[in-house]
Amino acid sequence: MEKISTDKAPAAAGPYSQAVASGELVFVSGQIPVDPATGKMPESMADQAKQALENLKSVVEASGSSMNRVLRTTIYLTDMDAFPEVNAVYAEFFRKPYPSRSCVGCASLPKGSKIEIDAVALR
Repeated sequence: MEKISTDKAPAAAGPYSQAVASGELVFVSGQIPVDPATGKMPESMADQAKQALENLKSVVEASGSSMNRVLRTTIYLTDMDAFPEVNAVYAEFFRKPYPSRSCVGCASLPKGSKIEIDAVALR
């Protein structure tokens, strides 16, 4: 197992890695919308979705992969009414054939974020 990390995404806030790779698979931990340069989080759902996906992209690319090689994502939302707004932003980061995906509603997320996204990618 190989640890993947980058300073272009928020550092792990606990006993986990930003991502790990095993063979051709990369498992990216959930990315919340914290700007790694400022430590701040945007307010709007669209801006939070964009930042979370930028963080995810940075970790995926640090593994030597790309967003075109993401196989699966899971999105966690504190407000399922934001689903259409998140889909619009998500479509800016992925192309057909889209990764498989689950979207889960949850009561709360780390640091008060509204969204968290994890992924599995091929290298």
